[in-house]
Order: sequence, then C-alpha cells, then structure tokens
Amino acid sequence: MSDTPVVLINVYRCEPEKQAALMDHLAAVVRAQRGRDGFVSATLHRGLNGRVAAVYGVWRSREDWKAMARHPEVAAAMEPVLAAATFEPHLYEPVEVA
Repeated sequence: MSDTPVVLINVYRCEPEKQAALMDHLAAVVRAQRGRDGFVSATLHRGLNGRVAAVYGVWRSREDWKAMARHPEVAAAMEPVLAAATFEPHLYEPVEVA
C-alpha cells in the first residue's frame, strides 16, 4: 500500500432547483464515508451559480479510496446523487501545500 495520500476532487453538475437536495445527498455520502479505513477528511462546496457542487476528499491511499467506493453503504448513499446530478471524479496526489 502506498503511503502517499490521494485527493478526490469531484465536481457535480445539476439544475439549480436540485442543488439544495444535492448538497443534502452529498452530506449523506460523506457521513457514509466517515469511519472507513483511510478516510482523512472531506469538504463540500456549493457553487454560487446554483449549477455545481464539489467534494474535496482526502484519503490515506488510492487503495483505501477504492475500497470505500465499493462499499455497499456508500453505494446506497450515492443513489440519490446519481438521480440529481452528473459528476466527474478525479484522484490527485498532493504536490505542494501553501
């Protein structure tokens, strides 16, 4: 297992009338992720244009993130998100912190 943390930046796109519900659903996903092996932190962001939201999550390793993504509780929490928005997740490795 790698000792380099990974960062998930996931941008969600939705219609403005769905953004509030999307934020509630994303909060439920973060609650389902908390306590999973390797979870470090997550921050939810609401786009000021009403059409986007983002999650910035930090995981101990890529392997921990993959295990979380396959967990049934997390998958169930993602179902309402999938109905409300499209999204584009990407994993990153930190290069510099200021």
